[in-house]
Amino acid sequence: MIFLFLQIIASKCHLYDQKLSVITKCVILLSLCQQTITCWAAIAWAKNVPLSVEKVQVEPPKAGEVRIKMTSSGICGSDDHVLKGLSPMKFPLIPGHEGAGIVESIGEGVCSVKPGDKVLTLPLPQCRECSACLHPKGNFCEKQDVLPSSGLMLDGTSRFTCRGEKIYHLFRTSTFAEYTVVQEIGVAKIDDAAPMDKICIISCEVPTGYGAAVHSAKVTPGSTCVVFGLGGIGSAVVMGCKASGASRIIGVDINEEKFPQARALGVTDCINPRKLKKPVQEVIMEMTGIGVDFAFEAIGLSDTMVAAWESCHLSYGVCVIIGVTPPNTPFSLDGGNVFSGRTLKGTCLGDYKTRDSFPQLVTDYLQNKINIDPLITHQLPFNQIHKAFELYRAGKT
Repeated sequence: MIFLFLQIIASKCHLYDQKLSVITKCVILLSLCQQTITCWAAIAWAKNVPLSVEKVQVEPPKAGEVRIKMTSSGICGSDDHVLKGLSPMKFPLIPGHEGAGIVESIGEGVCSVKPGDKVLTLPLPQCRECSACLHPKGNFCEKQDVLPSSGLMLDGTSRFTCRGEKIYHLFRTSTFAEYTVVQEIGVAKIDDAAPMDKICIISCEVPTGYGAAVHSAKVTPGSTCVVFGLGGIGSAVVMGCKASGASRIIGVDINEEKFPQARALGVTDCINPRKLKKPVQEVIMEMTGIGVDFAFEAIGLSDTMVAAWESCHLSYGVCVIIGVTPPNTPFSLDGGNVFSGRTLKGTCLGDYKTRDSFPQLVTDYLQNKINIDPLITHQLPFNQIHKAFELYRAGKT
């Protein structure tokens, strides 16, 4: 792309020395874009080991890849699961997948973004060619690196090194770094007016939670909903339920410090299961009389998944599983209660086709159609990433 830009500029120069000057400048620019960058990144050298903020080398993007200067990144439960070894990954790696940044350079053949563009990193790419991408309801692109995770780019190599050792990627995003390299199919160009200190959560938290309600489950006006887990994702679910016109939203969490914020977002009833004398699903059945229309599980535990399912109306209730359990975790339902008609479905990133839909979510935020600000509780500099995880694990976020 730079070479073509060079030809266009040079053709407009009438003097030979002017052509040489332009060509020299463009060649220098091209050379800079092909250089390895040294920057700071948070590395997980092994599971259950604190992140180490160190200098890493970030190679230039290869064909079909984009190098991004990161401006912000959210901390998601998936990152914490990786660090605790609950999700099988290759170490050492650079975590982080919920990011926003500015394109620094592009590899050969990249045409959807250019240097200087504001973008979101996408933990779930959209290649627009595989069976999932071509299906009108599919979004779990076959070129994803989530299940299972190789920790490498599509060509089977890494773009990160530290102390001479290869460092693996997380979901081909690795946003806990000042610079990262992603596939073109895993990046979405967004509005130039987007506030880069906030917008990163639209790459995961907002579509995962808000989208689960408005796009995946399609919550109906006047309905009753229950949300298991009132963290970031659960809070976004609540916002989606309220925006869809739900008349009653029941919030379930063991951390009562989250209840005031949940009520402010639209929760009408808060339940702490640890203070109940019977299973929470039985209490919800008593509260509603018939069960809820929509249940959302945003924790990732098989017990809460079963509780969400059993909270639904026997005939038309819809149970949406958002949380991710550790691999090979059994999930058992009473087979006799399945045929009655209620629906169980999983969702990833709200079933949105990421490259097509996430830029519109950003635009919706800029136009005040959705408000993501209440989902952000803390903003810290990168060198305080350890404090950020302490706040997260303490339930303060």
